[in-house]
This record gives sequence, structure tokens and C-alpha cells, in this order.
Amino acid sequence: MPRSQRNDNFIDKSFTVMADLILKVLPATNRQKEAFAYYRDGMSAQGDGEYAEALDNYQEALKLEDDDYDRSYVLYNMGLIYASNGDHAKALELYHQALELNGRLCQALNNVAVIYHYQGEQAAEEGRPEDSEQLFNMAAEYWKRAIRVAPNNYIEAQNWLKTTGRSTMDLY
Repeated sequence: MPRSQRNDNFIDKSFTVMADLILKVLPATNRQKEAFAYYRDGMSAQGDGEYAEALDNYQEALKLEDDDYDRSYVLYNMGLIYASNGDHAKALELYHQALELNGRLCQALNNVAVIYHYQGEQAAEEGRPEDSEQLFNMAAEYWKRAIRVAPNNYIEAQNWLKTTGRSTMDLY
């Protein structure tokens, strides 16, 4: 049974009903509607911590979805799952794929920066200062891109860029 048919709380049921109504009135092909249903079920499973189920649904959505913008969000959500499970290499791969399709996806830009920053801290702790510096510089570049897209977001990143001397931006 699809997840959308077995949601047991009021908010999930309400969201499902509203999403189904919107799909009925929007001009979309059956393939687009099916892709959205898989994406919706993936988001629901992800929210419940059912990551394997979410990934299965996202994979099905990717098979059906033709729109690059929509595909970028599917890939981004898959990246979130891998990052939360500590598989940073896979998360980075998915975030970069999402960014190839939608270079203004500031959430993906931020998450790439967060991973590079984390890896930079790890390298510093392991006594690899050159690697650490390179990773911090990579984090800085992605945070700058995210801030250009959403100048009012990522305040901590903006502060880190300023305090480390990695910022020459006048946006903030």
C-alpha cells in the first residue's frame, strides 16, 4: 500500500488530500503525477525516519521525473538522507548532481559547505593542515554562493567567513 494511503496523523492526511486535489486540477501528465506521488511518499517516509523506504520512493520519482528543477529537489532530499547517516561522500555526490540541475539551490550549496567544513575540522584534528585549509576554502566558496542566492540566510556561515578572513563580499 502506498504511504500516502496509510498516513495515520491528521497533518499527513490533510497534506495528502490537498496534494491529490492540486494534482487533479493542475495540467499534468499521468507520469508527472506519478513522479510527484513517489516524491511525496518519499518525503513522508523521510520525515518518519524510514530512510530506506524514502530512498526507494525517491529513486522511482527520479525514473519518472523529467523536469530538472524537480529532479534537483529529489536528489537534494536523497543527499540529506545520506548525510544524516554519515555517508558524506554519497551526500556530496547527490548534492553536486542537484546543483548541476539547479545551481541556485541554496540548501544544497549550504550542505556542501557544511560537509567540507566538517571534513576540514577532521583534517585539522588529524594533523593535516594543508588538507584542512583546502577544505575550509572549499566550504567558503559554497557558502558564498549560498549567501549570494539567499543573502538573509546562513548568518553563522557569514560570521565564519568574516572571522576567518575568507569573505570579500559586500552582501552582508
